[in-house]
Amino acid sequence: MLDLASLTELLSQPRKIVITTHHKPDGDAMGSSLGMYNYLIQQGHHAKVIAPTDYPEFLNWMPGNGEVIIFTENPDLSAKLIADAEIIFCLDFNALSRINDMGPLVGESNAYKVMIDHHLEPEDFDDYRHWDINACAAAQLVYTFIADQLQHAELINKDVATCLYTGIMTDSASFRLPNTTSTVHRITAHLIDAGANNSRIHELIYSSSSENRLRFLGHCLANCLEILPEYNTAIMAISKTDIAKFDVNTGDTEGIVNYALSIATVHLAAFIVERNDKVKLSLRSKNEFPANEICKKYFQGGGHRNAAGGQSDESMEATVAKFKSILPEYKTLLLQ
Repeated sequence: MLDLASLTELLSQPRKIVITTHHKPDGDAMGSSLGMYNYLIQQGHHAKVIAPTDYPEFLNWMPGNGEVIIFTENPDLSAKLIADAEIIFCLDFNALSRINDMGPLVGESNAYKVMIDHHLEPEDFDDYRHWDINACAAAQLVYTFIADQLQHAELINKDVATCLYTGIMTDSASFRLPNTTSTVHRITAHLIDAGANNSRIHELIYSSSSENRLRFLGHCLANCLEILPEYNTAIMAISKTDIAKFDVNTGDTEGIVNYALSIATVHLAAFIVERNDKVKLSLRSKNEFPANEICKKYFQGGGHRNAAGGQSDESMEATVAKFKSILPEYKTLLLQ
């Protein structure tokens, strides 16, 4: 493992650096990655962000987005950059399976791997780790890495601040989750002082839906929402037919599960969507209910206590039935 002094020495001169994050990146994944990118280029590093897959259009405005390489669209260039890299920053993930086909390439690379993450149970593929499960976002940890560990708070300029604010805002559900501590607010205050336009960022993220996305949301709420009052649980099951009918694109399903969780009596909400190859699950919960335990134990996934995801190789109907069959095990917790 590298210590901080050794990593600081490595970064003291220009390096070939790759920054990557988990597949289907969200606001924290891209905010962290582009925040790190905008910091590193100020130091003269040859940095490239490689996303394993595409990501929502509502994130395309962030500074540096035009330089992002999408692995699935340009695998040969991506593989070369990974092979040539001296340092690879692994942001907002802690298992190589989370970057899909990039996993073996990163694992086999001779580059030093730097993990900056806030998820449970990290794999041991990294050489340096800045990891805290209590952090509200990976972007918060990128901030503390730059400002506190590397002592470069002065290099958090408008572009860095804008990206990191986006990551913190989105992963904290607009500063609503319990891990949005006073420290988080002090960090975001600094980011605003550094140039992040908080009201504009909120508008770009949350007020840029397509008409199709809004109609799809209406369909989910009107036709797909099932309440199980005996378990304080809500389910929205979305078929492939629904996805095709509303021309659902990457990012269009993001956050819909939270509408179900907003019901006062609902303690656990599940958004279950049928894809071409698998059925995907997104779980959200309130208070101490362990949504991540259900995903890890039954659906090949995991995540945070109140926000987790998984998948199923069974049919949509079988997956929904399996999810319902699990609820009696957690009835006591759900009814608290």
